[in-house]
Amino acid sequence: MPDQNGSPVQPVRYDVRHTTTYSYSQPVPVCHNEIHLVPRELPRQRLLAAALHVDPLPAGVSTSTDYFGNQVGYFSVEEGHDRLVVTATSSVAVTPPPSWQECGSTPWEAVRDGAATTPTTAATAAREFVLDSPFVRSAPQLADWARQSFTPGRPWADAVMDLTRRIHRDFVYDPTATTTSTPVEEVFAHRRGVCQDFAHLQIACLRSLGLPARYVSGYLCNERLVHGTAGAGANDAGMVGADASHAWLAAWGGPAGWLDVDPTNDCQAGLLHITVAWGRDYADVSPIKGVCVGGGRHSMEVAVHVTRTA
Repeated sequence: MPDQNGSPVQPVRYDVRHTTTYSYSQPVPVCHNEIHLVPRELPRQRLLAAALHVDPLPAGVSTSTDYFGNQVGYFSVEEGHDRLVVTATSSVAVTPPPSWQECGSTPWEAVRDGAATTPTTAATAAREFVLDSPFVRSAPQLADWARQSFTPGRPWADAVMDLTRRIHRDFVYDPTATTTSTPVEEVFAHRRGVCQDFAHLQIACLRSLGLPARYVSGYLCNERLVHGTAGAGANDAGMVGADASHAWLAAWGGPAGWLDVDPTNDCQAGLLHITVAWGRDYADVSPIKGVCVGGGRHSMEVAVHVTRTA
């Protein structure tokens, strides 16, 4: 993809290290886990390498592709342990997406109607992302609030970006305000939350208007890029969400395809965003979840490091 001067933009390469540490007050004799930790292969994102290290060593590790095309891993630890450390490393090359201004001027009502009636493969696949899911439910009050952005005849992409800006402006990033299971209605009422909550909220607003939207999990590099490259002048970009798994959403715009937006940081997801998985909501793409026997009380620590390498 060329830059504003017509020159090809070189991919930006990143190394990612994602470490999850569980500590237990009592021994765990066995645990079984499911993970979404490998970045996706996409037209603008190339997976260069990926590896997984589990301590204690697992009895076995397997992988598969889920319904949404994400790579899923499974492992079991079948020896007693009071600490479990899961470290996933990956290397990716990312190129920028088209700007949202290139999505055209199709009115949002036409996108909504097309999602409901167009018999194409793309529209049929997008249609399921209008339905309610475990963590995202449509609601009249959310539709009313979203209509402040989705005024009659407004171009779809312009309305999506305006809703993104309003969530960033009107909601406070507060890691103490919610948990992974906090309902969207509560986030909307208290106007506080984290990236997962803001993604769920915007998805709920779009679905309440009949517009398809999906949840995206991944990583965020908190360093400014110079002309789309890793220049020496790169510095802190002031982005929120780079120290753990990040979450944003993608809205479907008919012929324009999917537009990834990040309400936590009031931007279109681009060169700083590394996509791992997508689904209906967080329940489909949790980075790591599982069951264990025993363990007593437990705590979890997550550390994510994204390093630009080229």
